[in-house]
Amino acid sequence: MSTAPQMVSIGDDGILNTRIAPSLSDIWIDRDLSWLDFNQRVLAEALDERTPLLQRAKFLAIFASNLDEFFMKRIAVLHSAKSRKRQELLRQIREKLLPMIQQQSECFSKHIVPTLAEYGIFVRHWEDLTRRQRAEANLYFDESVSPALTPLVIESQQSFPFLSNLSTSLIFSLYDPVQQELMHARVKVPSGVKQWVPLQADVDSRQQVLVPLYDVIRGNLGKLYAGMKIGPPTLVRLTRDAEVELDDELPGALPDLVREQVRQRRYEPVIRLEFGPGPDADISEMLCQRFKLTPLDIYEMPTEVDFTTLFEIAGLNIPELSVPEWSPLAPQALQDDSTDIFEILRGGDMLVHHPYDCFDAAVEHFVATAADDPLTLSIKMTAYRIGDDTPFVKSLIRAAESGKQVACVIEIKARFDEERNLHWASELEKAGAHVTFGVRGLKTHAKLILVVRKEPTGLRTYMHIGTGNYHVRTARLYTDVGLLTCRPALTRDGVALFHYLTGHSRAPEYTSLVVAPVTMRQHFLGLIRRETENQRSGLPARIVAKMNQLEDPEIIAALCEAACAGVPIDLVVRGFCCLKPGVPGRSEGIRIRSIIGRFLEHSRIFHFANGQEDPVEGEFYISSGDWMYRNLSKRIEVAAPIETRTHKKRLWEFLEICLRDRRQAWTLGSDGNYTRLQPDGQGEGPEAIGTHQAMMELARVRSGEVE
Repeated sequence: MSTAPQMVSIGDDGILNTRIAPSLSDIWIDRDLSWLDFNQRVLAEALDERTPLLQRAKFLAIFASNLDEFFMKRIAVLHSAKSRKRQELLRQIREKLLPMIQQQSECFSKHIVPTLAEYGIFVRHWEDLTRRQRAEANLYFDESVSPALTPLVIESQQSFPFLSNLSTSLIFSLYDPVQQELMHARVKVPSGVKQWVPLQADVDSRQQVLVPLYDVIRGNLGKLYAGMKIGPPTLVRLTRDAEVELDDELPGALPDLVREQVRQRRYEPVIRLEFGPGPDADISEMLCQRFKLTPLDIYEMPTEVDFTTLFEIAGLNIPELSVPEWSPLAPQALQDDSTDIFEILRGGDMLVHHPYDCFDAAVEHFVATAADDPLTLSIKMTAYRIGDDTPFVKSLIRAAESGKQVACVIEIKARFDEERNLHWASELEKAGAHVTFGVRGLKTHAKLILVVRKEPTGLRTYMHIGTGNYHVRTARLYTDVGLLTCRPALTRDGVALFHYLTGHSRAPEYTSLVVAPVTMRQHFLGLIRRETENQRSGLPARIVAKMNQLEDPEIIAALCEAACAGVPIDLVVRGFCCLKPGVPGRSEGIRIRSIIGRFLEHSRIFHFANGQEDPVEGEFYISSGDWMYRNLSKRIEVAAPIETRTHKKRLWEFLEICLRDRRQAWTLGSDGNYTRLQPDGQGEGPEAIGTHQAMMELARVRSGEVE
């Protein structure tokens, strides 16, 4: 099969534009529908009785949080397009989503709540509370809630009160018997306080009652509107469009443009309304008219309107209902705090796999050591998402204040993290660090740290290349791979890339690193086509690739051509996947699976046999970018070759575990549907225990904790 992939493109809305012959349409899966399939796999973890109960509550919250982001980013795009095709897609999305919402609610009310009660945690609503419990809740309201509230009225003479994104409100009719006036009122449920109020009255000391905050407010509305007659409250949650595109070609400083973008996002159109059970019809109609919404945009929730609040319940201290805690382990070479990490790297590269290997003991230690090292001349770092508790910025500030040259390329257009990144950019600049915001028109998504030291033999550069963010909290929840190295072939390219990012020179040439948008697309296409030619020439050929999402049409076309030539292709794609495998004559020989579990599979690893029978002799790359159009064409991404045999063996070991997994794995069929695999009852390997448990056990062995 031969195609003309250069004629395939992804539109601004992320929808495939096919103008090729033959078309990709017969093997293409819509990215939005595929993303919903991914979130359904997340929901399945909550529905799975094998999952510990508090972990099930956590997956209900993750499912809801994922869905919020999906509406803010993707539904907003579809809303802006008025074509019949987009409207039909919106209907398909709603049709697919409604049964999931029902499952989510039933899981909470029929499984989470009753089981918590067996352990002395009673989830109650206002009408179910005893007299003493209501008195305790009333006191809590007076002391800890009421000061944070701003009761409002909705009158025709006044402007409609602003409802912020993802806010939950109680809206109800209000009658003034003195003025004989009927109006509506609104009280926002504050987000900065506990969403589940613990009560101790009428239960023993080892038990507690949890009541949702909105119910405590509902039970005390009379205090906020004294003398008024209050109608039955309707619980409302709204979602706004977050797809505000920044035109960074406009004149002005980029930070100011981003601040304006963040400010503008607060006032973007409402795209979803969620109502609690039994909403008032007049209130529902009023809000729909106010926000110009259609029935497609309205969701009446069977129980809770905001399941992200279940993160609080998931954090309850009930060991019997929780997953066993995992403490990442320091790599053997770094278990002694006094170990010189630079000496270790001069002896050879170090591969780290988080959260099995401790991020703090490896990557954070690398930066902190460099910041305090008298031989360090400079530290350079890219930052895409920076957590509030990040130690990296503190290390960089310390280094800058001690006279070292510090440069940080911060991506201030990282969606939903703009304000945090702007804050840390300001803090770094105050300390004397050089802060830049990358290349206009391209997001800097690469994960790189450079440390330059003045050693007795001259200047030497050390580098970390990763697949994930420099975020200490997510480093314990996401699986990512990183390489620590001082190999000149790699570090020279790293230096050149930073010169490009900070100096805005023309894109340099790279000899070892693979960099988007300059070389990455063509490099990976070349590797796929080489496997195709090797297969046709009778040489060993195979592709195994692991990523978050697969969507790029050129890559998909090349994979299909390779599969039709007979190249075995195994893809581990955690999120949405636009390629339908196993279609006769098009994608036969391609197998696709997804791994879902306690950790978010975030690493990107690519393997090509390159004519070698032994997989470890083939080529391996780790990358910051997926095989998506935006990553390959619109972002600065970096992929690094892994050349040490020990490290290639370790990566292959991990890929094999993913391919053997029958506990956490789902496979994608030629019909575009996912099937959950089941352990066959044989053995105790990854087939039975899953990828994450198998990797934790391997990490214990590798660290020397167990034999």
